[in-house]
Amino acid sequence: MSAAPRWPLLYDAECGLCRTLLAGLLRWDRGGRLRPVALQLPEASELLGDLAPAARMESWHLVSPSGERYSGGAALPALLRLLPGGRAPAVAFARFPRLADRGYCWVAAHRVGLSRLLPARLKRRADRLRVSDDAPPGRAGAPPAR
Repeated sequence: MSAAPRWPLLYDAECGLCRTLLAGLLRWDRGGRLRPVALQLPEASELLGDLAPAARMESWHLVSPSGERYSGGAALPALLRLLPGGRAPAVAFARFPRLADRGYCWVAAHRVGLSRLLPARLKRRADRLRVSDDAPPGRAGAPPAR
């Protein structure tokens, strides 16, 4: 793992599509720059304290080590710059931010249906991924089931 500061990536742990996409991002993140944080965890409230709870759940959020927050489609350029080979797509998303945000909003609005299209084995593999030092195996970064 790199000595570079880690960036919290906040996501909905109850969303199958979100967990599966997160697992793919973490595999891509060979440098260990991302630190997944489920929106359902208390840390998410600390990181997103200026947002109402409903606004927190409307999208994913990427927080820089200095505290700058990127949400929804606006997070794509910053996220991709952290990943190997991500600079070129980051430039494209940064050049067309409205398109990136519209695409993100469409996916977010249809995530339940899109999640149903994912093979069960892919979702199970994502659920087995341990995504943070304090997260139990199972749902990626989610609080333990009660």
